[in-house]
Amino acid sequence: TIGASIFIIPADVLRVVPDPRFALLLWIIAGGVTLMAGLACAELGGMFPEAGGQYVFIREAYGRFAAFLYGWVLFTAGNSGALAAMAIASALFFGRAFPMFSSDHVIVAHTIFGAHWELNRASLMAVFSVIVLTAVNIRSVKMAALLQNVTALAFLGAVVGIVALGFMFGHGSWSHFTAGPHSGIASISLKGAGIAMIALLWSYDGWEYLSWVAGEIKNPSRNLPLALFLGILLIIITYLLANAVFLYALAPDQLAGQTALTDAAMAALFSQHVGRWVSLFIALISFGAGSVVVLGGARIYYSMARDGVFFRGMTQIHPRWKTPMTSLLTQCVWVNVLILSGRYEQLYTCFVFMMTMTYVLTVGAVFVLRRTQPDRPRPYRCTGYPWLPIIYMVVAFGFVLSTLLSRPGESLAGLGLALLGVPLYVHWRRQERRRAPDAVISLPGT
Repeated sequence: TIGASIFIIPADVLRVVPDPRFALLLWIIAGGVTLMAGLACAELGGMFPEAGGQYVFIREAYGRFAAFLYGWVLFTAGNSGALAAMAIASALFFGRAFPMFSSDHVIVAHTIFGAHWELNRASLMAVFSVIVLTAVNIRSVKMAALLQNVTALAFLGAVVGIVALGFMFGHGSWSHFTAGPHSGIASISLKGAGIAMIALLWSYDGWEYLSWVAGEIKNPSRNLPLALFLGILLIIITYLLANAVFLYALAPDQLAGQTALTDAAMAALFSQHVGRWVSLFIALISFGAGSVVVLGGARIYYSMARDGVFFRGMTQIHPRWKTPMTSLLTQCVWVNVLILSGRYEQLYTCFVFMMTMTYVLTVGAVFVLRRTQPDRPRPYRCTGYPWLPIIYMVVAFGFVLSTLLSRPGESLAGLGLALLGVPLYVHWRRQERRRAPDAVISLPGT
């Protein structure tokens, strides 16, 4: 998925990697690492063309308990925290375009147990956007997919337009691409590259959402691998173009110091007034990108409930529209709780460590399933097997270890919160054994 991160992360990367050429190289490396994982996921998606994606892959390779932990992490913070962050980003950019909706307008503010909490207009806009996205997904999968596709195409068209107009008519300089650092930070360092990769891998995150809804894709055995490969490749190219135009507009030191990157870049290239309309555009893109997160997450929780390791009511589907209504509504409530709590960022950070581990498990599932299910049809076999999956696992494991060493508190908190789901798993499994098997209505294609 393409969201607001590309309009924020370039400045974060240049703060720790001041050399613009090395920064661009890291964008390519992060994209390549993501593509390796996508190729492995494409093989698994072709093998199991049903709703659930990574949850199904992990369940088939490692069993129900490992799959439950993955889904629990996803629901409590991973997917929900990401959706909350996207909704907040959309609302903040919308507030820049229309100041009357900005976060500066505080409605209620309190200090609770020593922690500051406030409700502002941007928070309400974020809550409203999640409700709208949920309603769209309940009404129609096709409508939700159309929203995502339209905003993605609009994003690509706008980036191409901004890049073309920026280079042809903008007031930038090619010298910015070779400018040396003036910040006192080493141009190239392993520590800086490691910190930058955390942000970069997060910006590419979202490629896996497509596999979550494989059951609702026509001819998934063929189209899923193709869509994953081409989609990731397209995002890599788009991100490089966006970075290039930002660097053309602003010198690296200027770019690194921006908190409103797009406003500054558009003002430098064209005029101050352009930034407002770009902010509105980013708000709409972030809103549309949230559709696939809503769409995919609810199907994971539906699959868990169908397996008897989540709230049984989550298997309920809408009688007319055949969408996982209860799963979508529960997700909507929890995400809005995170938005209103103001703690979604901290919660999501705790689980960055855990989510990376799930990607290692997912890619590792290719090796496990080739041994345990060698005769299962594989319409697509992972390109570069076994070396590309091995390289990905080594790189990702190194990232996990680096995160554990650099952020031990957040990493251990993620582990602890994940393990809080274990008693619930035991409870649900006991209930499932006692209950006589009931017929569960399946989603189309599952």
